[in-house]
Amino acid sequence: MGALQGIEHVIVLMLENRSFDCMFGKLYPRSASFEGLSGRETNPYRRPDGTLIDMPVWNNEGMEPGTACIPDPDPGELFADINMQLFGGDGTPTDARPPMSGFIENYMAQRAGNQDPMAVMHYFTEKQVPVISALAKAFGVSDQWYASAPCQTWPNRFFAHTGTCAGHVDNDHFDVPFTRPTIFHRLQDKGKSWRVYFHDLPQVATLGELWLDAPFRFRFFDEFLEDAQNGSLPNYSFIEPRYFTDSLLGLIPNDEHPPHNVAYGEQLIATVYNAVRNAPSWKKSLLLITCDEHGGCYDHMPPPAAVPPDADRPDGFAFDRYGVRVPAVIISPYIAPGSVVRAAPAGLPVKGPPYPFDHTSIIKTLRRLFDLGPAMTKRDDAAPDLLDALSLLDPENDGPESVTPTAAAPSAEEVKKRAAAPPNSMQRNLCRLAAQLPAKGQPAAAAPGSPPAPATAKDAHAFVAPRVKSFLGR
Repeated sequence: MGALQGIEHVIVLMLENRSFDCMFGKLYPRSASFEGLSGRETNPYRRPDGTLIDMPVWNNEGMEPGTACIPDPDPGELFADINMQLFGGDGTPTDARPPMSGFIENYMAQRAGNQDPMAVMHYFTEKQVPVISALAKAFGVSDQWYASAPCQTWPNRFFAHTGTCAGHVDNDHFDVPFTRPTIFHRLQDKGKSWRVYFHDLPQVATLGELWLDAPFRFRFFDEFLEDAQNGSLPNYSFIEPRYFTDSLLGLIPNDEHPPHNVAYGEQLIATVYNAVRNAPSWKKSLLLITCDEHGGCYDHMPPPAAVPPDADRPDGFAFDRYGVRVPAVIISPYIAPGSVVRAAPAGLPVKGPPYPFDHTSIIKTLRRLFDLGPAMTKRDDAAPDLLDALSLLDPENDGPESVTPTAAAPSAEEVKKRAAAPPNSMQRNLCRLAAQLPAKGQPAAAAPGSPPAPATAKDAHAFVAPRVKSFLGR
């Protein structure tokens, strides 16, 4: 029968801010069939005495919180930061392949003042992140999945949902709500079901087209587990991690956003996989696990040129370049074990076609699978889809019945530390989103207006939580 006829449920878990090399650089030995780390990759670092040295990629053994939270503090992830990471120097782009030489330079230019220059060159091993590694080997991993743009979280997530970010490069450049048409309504118009599952605040709530649907189609993560168990998952599920620290319940983020502990992301991945794998709908499912962007973590592969999604350029960037590679695990009984999923031969051209996977490949896959009509933008029109990678004619790769993450729970000290930390850029913008959300049944103009400037992550969560409940009418 094949995947095109057999897949009825697509589930996407999108985490935060890790590069491919950070999570998968050592999954397999580097070869023509797997573009991982050789161990000889370096970035230049100028010491305080002026000496210029090359700093290599490295690994810190073990998985105590100090290691699981590398890099700490958070690297830069603004458009200007990423250009500097890619091109080095002052970050001026050129038409040549980016040398990927400015990660350390940019990290040390951040204002923390106590950062280790080697932190952004760190990678995890299979032993340290066993859940996502086991799933990549039991099913498939792509070494050609790039963030849609060299930008922060919101631009990249908008590409996943709408095929464009309307020309804006940083989170705080966007008005809330974002008003472009979404893949969710494409599904809805074709009689296909969808839901968004989240922990504290769904970033999908930035999409104004979904505000009226939110009380009925936005559900807390526990409800995802119930829907999976009951065989009632929709045709498309989009899952978001926990972004905030809830000091009352002793919960801290599991989004893997540096310096958040990746062990908690591993636990979330295991929970999602186990629910999908043991659901009645397993044989008809495709699960994608990826990250929105690299978050300043080193990757050695230069992003190639991309097709601009449209003519919108309010910030002066044509969106004709991809962002940095991110991890992408493709899970389905229709994929052969140990697949390395590529859309093009090794050594992508500087300028395509062929083009690599990016977040608009989610849209392209959904459009092809569910016959959702023409492309939303020129970008998803050019994007490859995932269905060709699902090469088994019958759903015969069941993979592991379940996966078990390393036991880890936040200590009281860890919760206290995260709660007292200043909110990161994404958390501040999520407060801005929360301030614009109207109460259920109220017009958008009834939103409360400007958010506060929370001093701590605890304050940010205290502001967000009641507004989410009011928005959803819960």
